[in-house]
Amino acid sequence: MRNSRLSLITAAASFGFFVTQLDVTIVNVALDAIGVAFDAPTAQLQWVVDAYVLALAAMLLSAGAIGDRVGPRRAFVAGLVLFGLASAACGLAASPLMLIAARVAQGAAGALLIPPSLALIAHAAPNDGREGDHGKRASAVGWWTAAGGVSIAAGPVLGGLLVETLGWRWVFFVNLPICALGAVLTLLVAPLTPAKPRVPLDLPGQALVVAAVSLLVGGLIEGGHRRWSGGPLLALVAGLLLAGAFVLFERRTAHPTMPLSVFRKRPAWTAVVVGSALNFTYYGLIFVLGLYMLRALHWSPSRAGLAFLPLTATFIVSNLVSGGLVARFGARTVTTGGVLVAACGYALTARLGVDSGLADMLPGFALIPGGMGLAIPALTSGLLASVDRHEAGAASGALNACRQVGGAAGVAIFGALASVDVVAGLRSSAIVAAVVLAAAGALAARLRA
Repeated sequence: MRNSRLSLITAAASFGFFVTQLDVTIVNVALDAIGVAFDAPTAQLQWVVDAYVLALAAMLLSAGAIGDRVGPRRAFVAGLVLFGLASAACGLAASPLMLIAARVAQGAAGALLIPPSLALIAHAAPNDGREGDHGKRASAVGWWTAAGGVSIAAGPVLGGLLVETLGWRWVFFVNLPICALGAVLTLLVAPLTPAKPRVPLDLPGQALVVAAVSLLVGGLIEGGHRRWSGGPLLALVAGLLLAGAFVLFERRTAHPTMPLSVFRKRPAWTAVVVGSALNFTYYGLIFVLGLYMLRALHWSPSRAGLAFLPLTATFIVSNLVSGGLVARFGARTVTTGGVLVAACGYALTARLGVDSGLADMLPGFALIPGGMGLAIPALTSGLLASVDRHEAGAASGALNACRQVGGAAGVAIFGALASVDVVAGLRSSAIVAAVVLAAAGALAARLRA
């Protein structure tokens, strides 16, 4: 009974991660159609994508705190409703600025889906000392992560079909039935979870962290576009100063958005550092690989999209086996091994050149997602096990917010490396990724078993 209930709650929670990740990729194939419909310049089309990522990253930490205070189930269902409404606003947009504004709302609502969904799993699979508890939680997180992998893979394919048959607006309308199903299933299977309604929200702290993350991510995005001119650099400096102010404020306030006591525990801050490194390397190199396929190998967009399917398939499979390996070997071993396997994949990718084909890419395409798929559920499960249940939302919010910032940094930095020579930039990016993950693997290996 307990296992079947956990499976249903995991399925309900996975709807949230599925839809947030779907909207990272499904919009890309609709950009040309949106540009034609609105006669929009390239810069506006880029912000149709980037506005969602920025709002998602900026609101994740606040979303975790809100979920902890009102209860994960209430927060998650509210997030699904708001995400559906924002998606409808995107589909009904009459101008590029309206669409960008609706994408900001969509990203903010998406943030409300991620920490509460992980908190639902944490409450459904508590680490109460029973044999196999940690493995059950890791397995549930693996299924949750796999849902995101499936949606990332399905996004370009589903988006292309919708654009060609029903029009670009349907890449947003398709979210409505997904959100409705997720909300109904959550209300049916997830119990009301503990909340802290009497604890006031830390509004100044949330304002500081939203401003800090917005400036950091926005600076990284615009730095890649403007070749690190004064504006983006100023935004990055301001973001770092506000991040410092946030930490100082959180140390003094009675009811912090992010209880800093969480990060006195080595597993918690290690998970954040390693998770950020994984996103930094993966999102950055995937961006450069796309440029490499299109500009150096002169592949068509459809051929390049299909070439990524083996990478995504390996990601999903490794997500699903991670929980069993954690139950047998422990989170530290699986996290460390997964990170080092991914590092080897990046090292192999550094060998690609102008005469390479898909067969040359496949070893890296197997090892990179294979290692990441093992590591992410293990480190997420380890993070949830290291904090109190009432801190699960805030801790997972911190993890995912830092991962989003890491991903944006990877795209900006690796994109800059590939801006002049795509092949040389790909090789340099792959070497940097391998070194970063080797260091992250060494850090993970120092955790207590």
